Amino acid sequence: MRIRFGYVAIALNLPKVTSSSTVTYKNYSKLETEEKKLNKLKQVTLSNINDLYKILQYNVEKQIHFYRITSALVPLATHPEVLWEYRKMFNKDFSILGKLIKESNMRVDTHPDEFNVINSIREEVVEATKRNLWQHVHLFEDMNYPLGKMVLHVGSSQGGKEASMERFIHNFNAYPREITGKIILENDDKTFTAEEVLKICEEVKTPMVLDVHHHLCNNNGNSLEPIIKDIFNTWKGQPFPPKIHFSSPKESEYDRKHADFIKAEDFIAFVELCKPINMDFDVMIEAKQKDLALFKLVEDIKAVRTDWHFVDNATLEL
Repeated sequence: MRIRFGYVAIALNLPKVTSSSTVTYKNYSKLETEEKKLNKLKQVTLSNINDLYKILQYNVEKQIHFYRITSALVPLATHPEVLWEYRKMFNKDFSILGKLIKESNMRVDTHPDEFNVINSIREEVVEATKRNLWQHVHLFEDMNYPLGKMVLHVGSSQGGKEASMERFIHNFNAYPREITGKIILENDDKTFTAEEVLKICEEVKTPMVLDVHHHLCNNNGNSLEPIIKDIFNTWKGQPFPPKIHFSSPKESEYDRKHADFIKAEDFIAFVELCKPINMDFDVMIEAKQKDLALFKLVEDIKAVRTDWHFVDNATLEL
């Protein structure tokens, strides 16, 4: 069983490097001419792309094979009052990113923001979500990276959870296959439990991302053990192994906020739960200290479980 560790967006070991610099629509609107507006967007986007390349290079050097790309790479990419032609302008730059990802056999994905709600009762939100998700699809296309996936939550519970789940399934099936083929669904910490998301994933035939912290906060009194194999099985036929999100509560046991680092004993307990299934999986570390938390978790595991073997800086093999 092989377990690879990844982290989200920002590499704290690289000071002053960020791929998430933004341009607000308010500040964009204040610029006097169309030329200045476009130049500002181009300037920030190029800076983000260049810094993303530095982060990807850092991942290769540090033997990190799993990474989440920011959703803020291209400012105002889907704003209905802007809609600029960034894909044409940065086509070569995106292809360079993709070349590095593919040559290093890195797994990357994205996590569109929470305001993307496929099952909203408001049709304008459903359509806006579709427009936003196209941006992620296009990013994978422009990087020539067909393995890319984007993580989403089920979303709204208006009208009751059963009706909301049915609405999600209906809207999901009505979306273009180019979008739905990239979507993987995650349980959340307030509304839709792992069991409920698993039911939807099996219905629409899309992989499920298990968030262990979210399950701790929202589980209807049910444990993971009876369903963990079924969750992993939603990944059958996929080019990558199952994906797990892992974080530790910041304060109390059921605190939904993420801590700076991961409690190694909690992660070890989760691995023991997965051992009988004996399937590879990748773990996205969702801790505030990003890559630093990843490396600390590895060191803490080594200190506690001296019988466990790491094949490189971020890959555990049991």
